[in-house]
This record gives sequence, C-alpha cells and structure tokens, in this order.
Amino acid sequence: MGVQETFLQPPPSKPAIGAIDENELAKTAIEFAEQSEKLSLLPPEQGNHDAVAVEAQFVTPHDTVVVTADGHRLPTVPVEEAHKLNVLKEELETQLEPAHHTVHSPNEEKAVALSQNGMAKRSTDASLKRSMPPSHTNPLFPPLPLYGPPSFMTHLQCLIFRVTSFFLSLGFLAVIVLGALFTSIGPSLQNLWLRATFRDPDTSRPFYTEETRRAKLRKEEETAWLSGIRPNSEKEAYPPTEGGPDPLYCDPTYYARRVGLNLEPFEVQTEDGFLIDLWHVYEPKEYTPLSPSQRAHRGPEIFTTPRNPHSASPDSPKKFPVLLIHGLLQSSGAYCVNDDSSLAFLLAKAGYDVWLGNNRCGFEPKHTLLKYPDPRMWAWNIRQMGVFDLPALISRVCYETGFEKIGLICHSQGTTQALVALAKEQRPDLGEKITVFCGLAPAAYAGPLIGKMYFKFMRVISPGFFRVMFGIHAFIPFMMEMHKRLDRKVYGWLGYKVFSFLFNWTDTRWDRGLRDRMFRFAPVYVSSESMRWWLGRECFAKHKCILATKDEWRAEEREDSMGEDDRVLEEVDRDMEGEEHEDKKKRKGRPKGSTAWYNEKVPPFALWVAGNDDLVDGHKLLRRFERGREPHVEVVHSKVIPEYEHLDVIWAMDAPEKVFNEIKEVLWKTCNVREICQVPKGCEDVPAWKPQQKQVRGIGEEELQSSSSEDLSP
Repeated sequence: MGVQETFLQPPPSKPAIGAIDENELAKTAIEFAEQSEKLSLLPPEQGNHDAVAVEAQFVTPHDTVVVTADGHRLPTVPVEEAHKLNVLKEELETQLEPAHHTVHSPNEEKAVALSQNGMAKRSTDASLKRSMPPSHTNPLFPPLPLYGPPSFMTHLQCLIFRVTSFFLSLGFLAVIVLGALFTSIGPSLQNLWLRATFRDPDTSRPFYTEETRRAKLRKEEETAWLSGIRPNSEKEAYPPTEGGPDPLYCDPTYYARRVGLNLEPFEVQTEDGFLIDLWHVYEPKEYTPLSPSQRAHRGPEIFTTPRNPHSASPDSPKKFPVLLIHGLLQSSGAYCVNDDSSLAFLLAKAGYDVWLGNNRCGFEPKHTLLKYPDPRMWAWNIRQMGVFDLPALISRVCYETGFEKIGLICHSQGTTQALVALAKEQRPDLGEKITVFCGLAPAAYAGPLIGKMYFKFMRVISPGFFRVMFGIHAFIPFMMEMHKRLDRKVYGWLGYKVFSFLFNWTDTRWDRGLRDRMFRFAPVYVSSESMRWWLGRECFAKHKCILATKDEWRAEEREDSMGEDDRVLEEVDRDMEGEEHEDKKKRKGRPKGSTAWYNEKVPPFALWVAGNDDLVDGHKLLRRFERGREPHVEVVHSKVIPEYEHLDVIWAMDAPEKVFNEIKEVLWKTCNVREICQVPKGCEDVPAWKPQQKQVRGIGEEELQSSSSEDLSP
C-alpha cells in the first residue's frame, strides 16, 4: 500500500465524530502524501515506508529537522516546507477526528510569523536545478537548497556535479599548490645559501635552543624504547604505553598513550541525524573505559536523558569536565600533537576531565539514514554546526559526567560555532550549560586575508557556478585522497606549504620537529555549502562578520569612534539633508545594547587574540565588548598576544605559559561546583569568580523584556 493510499482511508475501528467531507479529506490526504514524499528519505515506489516523513520539528524558528515514521531524523529543510508538512498533518488529523487538535510548538509559531512577514516561497520542485538558492537571500544565513528523495534524474545530476566539480576543483587546488611551491622557492634558495656558507638558518628562530633540546631528548627516548627500555611505571606518574620513532598516525589515541594517557571514542547523534565523534582523554590508573555499547550514540534527543549512573560515584572529588572544539578543516586531534605541551594533555594532567569534540563528517562522514552520494548529507554550513553539533556534544559530556555545566574551549571556526549557537536568535539556552566560553583566535570578524586574490575569486562567482566548480557534496574531496595516499612526511611538508600560503602564517613559533604530526589531523571532510558560507559572495566574505551585516557593524564602528562634537555636527548635517536620513537618525538614537547578539543567558567569555593574525580580526570583537555593544556578556579574561599568528594560540612552543595556564585558571575560577571538584594543579590559589549583577544600561524596559523573551531553544 502506498503512502497516499494509507492516508486516504480513515481508521475503520474509530468512526469520526460528525460528518466528514470525503472530497476534502481525500484532497488533504493527497497533499500531505505529496509533501511527505518530497521530504522523505526514499520515493514511495521503493517501498520503505518507515523512512517516510511524518512531521517536522522546529529546533529554532529558523532550523528544522524532519522526523520519519520510524523515529529517525533527516537534515534541515526550508521553514516553509517544514511548516507546510505540519499544517497538512494537522488538517488531516482534524478531519479524521475533529476532537483532536495539534498545537504548534513556540518555535514553529515564531517561524510562521516570520514566514508571514515576507519570507519568499520556494519552488515545490525538488530538482537539483531549482533547489539552488537565489543569489540574493538572507545576508547572513541564506536558505539551504532543498534536495528531494533520490531518483534516476537526481542520481544523474549528482553524478554530473561530482564529475565536473572533481576536475574544476582539482584545477583550483593545483593552482594553489603551484602558487605555494613557487612562493617557497626564494626562502628555500636563501636557506641553501646559508648552509652552503656554513651558517645554520634555524638559529634565528625564537626557540632554537629549546627546539634543539627537545629534538635531542625525543631521539634519546626513541632509541631507549627501541632497545626495550621502558619507564618505571611505579615511579613515573604517567608511564607511556607507546614510544619509539613517530609513525605519524592519524590517531589521537596513539599520541595520548605516548604521554601516559589514553583516549576512548564516543559516537554522538545530532538532532538532525548526523553521527559525530567525541573523544574522552583519561588517566589509565584512575579510570576504566566504558564498553562499546555504552559509548554508542543515544539517539537524537539532547538534555533530556537522565544522568549516566556511573557518573554518580563515590565521595571522592570529581574532575571538572571541559569540552574542546577545533577549527576549520581540522579535527580535535590538533589539540594532541605537542606531547605534554598539547592543550588537551596539559589540562588532563592538571586535573580536568577533558573531552574533544569533532564536527559532522570529519574523517568519516556518517548519518543514521543518509550516505555520501546523497546531497542532503552535505546541505549544511556553520549555522547547523553551531545549532546542532555543539549542543549534541555538550549534552553528551553532561550526560557522561553528571555535571549540569561544563567549560568550553574553542579555536577559530569552533569559536564561530559557539558565538552563532549562543546568539539570542539561535539557542541561547545553551549558555546555561556552560560555565565559561574560552575563545582562542576568535573568528567573529574577517581579517585582511579575505581580500586575497584566491579568496576574492570564490567571492565573485555566483552560487550556481560555485556549485558547478566545487560540487554539492564534500569540498575538494581529493584533499582527503592525498591525505590517505601520500607519504606522511611528504604530505606534512606539502600540507604546511599549502596552508601557509593560503592563510599567511608560519611555523616560526612551533616545534618544527613535530610539524608533520600537526598536519596528520587536517584536512577533514567539510561541505561545499560550508565553504560557500565562509568564502562565497553572500555571507562571511561579503559582510566580514558572522552575526551582523557590513553596514550594521560599520555603522556601529563609526558611532563608537566619533566624539561628542562630531555627533552633534553629523546630526545637524543630516537634518539639513532631508527626510531620507530619518531611519538612520533613529538608529543613531538607539542605545548601544539594542543591537546585542546575546541575551542574559550567555555565559562569561574569556578571549585570547593573536595580534599578528591576518585570517580573523579579534580586536574588533574585543572592542564590541569594551564599548558596551553586548551588555549581557561579561568578559572575565582577555589578552592580545602581539607576536602570535592564528595557530600559535594552540601550537606555539610558549603557548603553555602564555595561553594554556591562563585557560586552566579561568576554567577553575568560573567553575560553579568547586566544592565537589578536584582542585587542578597550579590553581590552588585561584579565587572563585563572582558574577557581577548584570545591569543593562541604556536599554529601556520594553527592549529588555523583548530581548529576554527571545528564548528560541526547543
């Protein structure tokens, strides 16, 4: 029996109350069946009725997930399509049983209101050609394309996209690689000349002496390990269980064992059905890892399951949990590459319970229903990573540890996820699960690098041509083939050259002996839609900000930089120019806090800004807080490190002293349950932080109430 036939027949054992218009019922059933088929996993002729779409859930007014008959989830679809499915379902249920009424969720009601205020209707044709979003849509988060169930035509179109994008993106990658190699010719020749004249070019490196010492020590330890000499497990606090020459594995567990720790992998399901990796760092002497079944995903629901019984232990002090999120094109293995100087291992040995979160797809794309060739698996960008991935990871850490709040540390794109997710239009309730948000090289505003030729090319091409060139699946998947097939040392050398050329940073402050290891955890699979959000003509590259348009944040900057006399003169000039500036004058008259991104649920922030970072501009974010644009955000710590580049905040040899120890102290001083937690090493004298009474100055009562009422969490 098909989907339409199923809904055309009222239940025989339950007669309807009152008369039913059979024609109206049949029409509604057909419309519901058609809409359901459009959003289902497979077309009805393939006979899998368990994967039929039965309703849409509104996680926020802008973010929906499709629920199938068997309870699985499909990724987000346009708001109008989701609401249409729910309306037809409600009408059908009402006609079958008039006494029954479906109540829309608050998020859906808000979505309906938004839709009625002018959101453009999308075509009901789910073909790939018509599913492409228009060139001019929402300036910050344009709607994602709608891809229907697979058919012969969509398979053919997907194949064409994959073939054309393979060659075109490979050509683009080849240009980048050649550019990287060409620009390295000069420095290479200079180094050769210095060595030919018996001079060591590395002596000018700032940590040359320490690099040399560490390289010698590693060599001695490798030789001892190969000779069968093992550290005394009774005398060593953290005896390593792996050693010898580094084989450059793409495995954080291996590097944890080299420093006497270990790691257990968890699988987490997001609310839209993606399966993502969560890694738990632990001390083997103190913790017994869970079974594979206990570490499997627990379904899509978040913050609803009871605490795991194993976390409610004994009276001994607990370790406070901390979640680390990685940057663009990386995995959380980036926090595990510097031996004992790695942020993850330093925090673990200090006494924190460290969890490493990874985003969707990563090294192995996984979804409960979708497979790699299905374009719906790749229809996501930074918004979905913030709204779905981050809450799922935090929820699982809270479940496993039994803590109601955890510390959050993010680098680069990870900070963008958090900043987007915590916004009052997204999931502000998430802030109540976080004791402090530590942002390393926070990516809220673009740096000057966005104007480089290769990035500008991606910004000027249309969304349609972007898809032709880079596809509708993974972004340049050939990079992953290079990662798998190239010699590991060759890949490490080439990876550094390419990323250094693209992002304008160097290894000056890194331990160069570990550089090849650093690039074992990059790149990972990311969607072309995600890269289009960063680099395409509509979003970040155009507005150079993640939560405000270019006109909005530039107007704020001008207002903040003007003196009082300048304000008066400008107002006079505008009055003389006529009524066309009336709206701008009204905007000028608004208090600073009226354009805030966050409400009272936001956690305290701690920020470490790289002063020599061309990729993002952390100074603008600091100025936003200093000038009162975010009255609800309390910055408990901020630091600008002038000589640091973008990756130095996690990889510099002096990062433990300049960044990591401060993170360790900030996490402890903001911990909300210090009385039941183990005091981290080095934090014995750190006083508890007391939040100030938040007084939102300059915002009227009506605006404050409006801001506070924008609770958009599910």
